[in-house]
Amino acid sequence: MSISTGSGDDGKTSLWSGERVYKDDIRVEAYGTIDELSSHIAEAFHFCKSEDVRELLLELQRALFKVAGQLASKSKTYTKPVSERDVQWLTDRIHYFEDKLNLTGFVILGMTIQSAKLDVCRTVTRRAERRIVNLSRTEDVSRELMKFVNRLSDLFFVLARYEEFLEGKLTYMNEK
Repeated sequence: MSISTGSGDDGKTSLWSGERVYKDDIRVEAYGTIDELSSHIAEAFHFCKSEDVRELLLELQRALFKVAGQLASKSKTYTKPVSERDVQWLTDRIHYFEDKLNLTGFVILGMTIQSAKLDVCRTVTRRAERRIVNLSRTEDVSRELMKFVNRLSDLFFVLARYEEFLEGKLTYMNEK
């Protein structure tokens, strides 16, 4: 079977749950932004120096399949939805890296190439979150999925700062 089927030539696509919707549907925008985020994570992976961060990025890409799959499901329940356990897993990762950093103020972003890449991941995550919130105004979106995406942007922030910290380049706004 070819990846090019021509079924989208009319401006529509199929959701995982089977419905045909326009490609600019807010649901497609939401899971499309998650797909874009996964591509940015893939790029960041090749720049990050910490093996802990690199391993976590691969785990995050796997987790995003659940997020995208759930967002691409309209009329039937996705088989592996994001759970409170997934949210707690992200929260635990945030605390793990925060404890290593001891942040004391506002920081200047992107002081290394890898932190800049992770900051792009953070901002794309925030855009995905805005798309998901927009979707939630007209359709049911699980609270756990919304919490997961919100936590995810926080995680990218601390991962970026951790990469800077490892190189002695974590820079606060009030430093010269």
